[in-house]
Amino acid sequence: MHLSAPAIIVAARPHGETAVIARMLTEQAGLVAAYIAGGRGRQLRPVVIPGNVVAAEIRAKSAGQLPYARLELVESRGPYLTEPLPAAAIGWATSLTAASLPELEAYPELYEALGALLAAICNAGAAREWLRAIVAYEVLVLRALGFGGGAPPQGETREGLVARFREQRKPLARHIFTDRRGDILAARDLLAERLAKLV
Repeated sequence: MHLSAPAIIVAARPHGETAVIARMLTEQAGLVAAYIAGGRGRQLRPVVIPGNVVAAEIRAKSAGQLPYARLELVESRGPYLTEPLPAAAIGWATSLTAASLPELEAYPELYEALGALLAAICNAGAAREWLRAIVAYEVLVLRALGFGGGAPPQGETREGLVARFREQRKPLARHIFTDRRGDILAARDLLAERLAKLV
């Protein structure tokens, strides 16, 4: 495997003393896990943050080997992680992506939609401006995985969107997170709790 492409980091966990195993969503190859040497070091720690857009150089010597990657930061979401509502939204969008999509299967529409959603969360003045996008992204994930998901939201009010967000928990839990509900859906529950204060 040799892939050089823009990628959105959707998960990162420590590995050994200084490395990180990152999961990244790419347009061409879908979700890719890779070993990042020095990922917990001073230079790369601000790069390997879920939500960040990176230029990734991913290589593996054989099909069964975990690829290793070199990353260069393209766009940082780090500054938005200090604000409770955007941080919860970024956390849920990246967790949903990392936990639901199979590895090495391309979903170009989800790559594009996740990029647009993260940009909306970071650039909108208020949550009501990106709430429709997060509900629509969940619908897209359900559809891409073959679970229906209904129609994307159209003209709902803010209250209607918050209600729809609450209702969508059930199909996500039933279809996607059947065997690992607690830890993944905790990120969504945190976002729901913070969104409830808007209504």
